[in-house]
Amino acid sequence: MDTPSSRSLRLLSLLQSGREWSTGELASRLQVSERTVRRDARRLRDLGYDVRSRPGPGAGYRLRPSVRVPPPLLSSDEVSTIITSLLVIEAWMPDDTAASTARAKLQQVLPPGLRHRAEATANSTRILHQDPAPLDWTLAGSLTDAVAAGARVHFHYVDQHGHESRRTVQPYRHLLRRRHWYLVGYDIDRDGWRTFRLDRIRTISTVPGPYRPRAFPFDSIDHWLGSDFGRGGGPSTPAPAGAPGRRTPPATGHRG
Repeated sequence: MDTPSSRSLRLLSLLQSGREWSTGELASRLQVSERTVRRDARRLRDLGYDVRSRPGPGAGYRLRPSVRVPPPLLSSDEVSTIITSLLVIEAWMPDDTAASTARAKLQQVLPPGLRHRAEATANSTRILHQDPAPLDWTLAGSLTDAVAAGARVHFHYVDQHGHESRRTVQPYRHLLRRRHWYLVGYDIDRDGWRTFRLDRIRTISTVPGPYRPRAFPFDSIDHWLGSDFGRGGGPSTPAPAGAPGRRTPPATGHRG
């Protein structure tokens, strides 16, 4: 779907080449009218980008060469959403600098109008401290990449009794629940869906894929957890992998 935001991003990408574009050339490239080109150029200026135009016959547009253009083209509401989300992470994980660093970098590359909105959002928002377990971003990144690639992961796992085991898992999702981060995945050797506390995972490595995707056996992870891992009980906290009675049957075709 061709929205004003996506079209403006395409216009911005063309202008980043450094050359001057005639209105007709831009209209042809974007497959829109010249009037739409003028409107989108005006929208970029309103967002703080220094788009210069040459009036008269053969009018053209160019982006001032000294401007470093950030890749995102965001609305003010989208900026507020991102900043608030980062503030949540900062409040919940005060010892982790990743979120505050990302927020500072984002504010630096935003155009003036959106930078003002980002700063205003940060100054006017307060998030109550929830004190969840810290998240290992490197580990989370490895799991994210494995899910995207359809790969499996090997890791050593230490259960709640201190027993260590070697696991091969096809990861499905990682989640924050009751102040702990968990991996939900299919344990290949134990032939079942399991949960693993992320802070108990050691020395993870990726097994290149892709492998055949496994359908999650319930309508949602919440349903699975709330039914005592498919046993029909009430809501429960994910038990560490390997705990008695925590194995779920193979996937039945439902998806989470």
